[in-house]
Amino acid sequence: MELPGLDELWRATERVRTVMPATPTYTWPLLNQRCGAEVWVKHENHSPVGAFKLRGAIVYMDWLAREHSGLTGVVAATRGNHGQGVALAAARRGWTATIVVPHGNSREKNRAMQALGAELVEHGDDFQAANEYATELAEERGLHKVASFDRLLVLGTGTYALEMFEAARELDTVFVPVGLGSSICGVIAARAALGLKTKIVGVVAQASPSYALSFAAGKVVPHEAGTKIADGLACRLPVEEALEVMLKHVDRFVEVSEDEIGSAMRAIYEDTHNVAEGAGASSIAAVLKQRNEVEGKRVGAVLTGGNVDREVFLGALSAA
Repeated sequence: MELPGLDELWRATERVRTVMPATPTYTWPLLNQRCGAEVWVKHENHSPVGAFKLRGAIVYMDWLAREHSGLTGVVAATRGNHGQGVALAAARRGWTATIVVPHGNSREKNRAMQALGAELVEHGDDFQAANEYATELAEERGLHKVASFDRLLVLGTGTYALEMFEAARELDTVFVPVGLGSSICGVIAARAALGLKTKIVGVVAQASPSYALSFAAGKVVPHEAGTKIADGLACRLPVEEALEVMLKHVDRFVEVSEDEIGSAMRAIYEDTHNVAEGAGASSIAAVLKQRNEVEGKRVGAVLTGGNVDREVFLGALSAA
């Protein structure tokens, strides 16, 4: 995949600005003390859908409207955040949105997608099964399928990285949660476009390690997606195109446990009073896990989203 350049990223930023403002990039004294580093948090939990995914959906739908003028509807598979972005961006175009989720998906994310006007379809036991069924639905209903990884989605997510690097310059390292890869590839694109030397670290759930295993092996290695607390990281089958970008540009991967993610959710709430879903908190979990490596440094952590079911969040807050 050819990475988006700076001019393309700025044009994408202009499109994103028609729907949402820049999200904050803050450093929090209590969190800094806890991490032993100057940590700049990119608050994508402050987007209109509570996650970074809206950015890519805006850019994708803009392209879709220009290239497919007769389109009336789209379909996508999701664990929740991508679906919310697609639903909102489709509604702005007057299109229908059919969103496929696996059985047992986040109740509150499901409700949010329906509130945005999406038709919700439950199928399969994990994202991969839902994704395969979304492909079938697209063919059956004559809908356009919005993939969960695409260069246009990378272009959109790269806009948050531009904001982050503008707000917090000279970061030694940025920790980025990895679901299917659009977020970390967007950070890679922005770093390259700006000519920065910042190291990029991918973060995965220990219970869903497919990307970390694939990075270590240098090829796609499927693995069961077993995480319960971080559904946004529940990837069974990595995207080869995304992995190729990571192999060239990512410094390393960090795996974080369910307990470490829950502790990070609690730390974020205690130190910043922000709500982070498991995937969003995983970046801070990785910073804490690598405290010795980042001590005294200036680092970034992407809080990719804050859409977490109440009982999951309460469980994280009440854990010892």
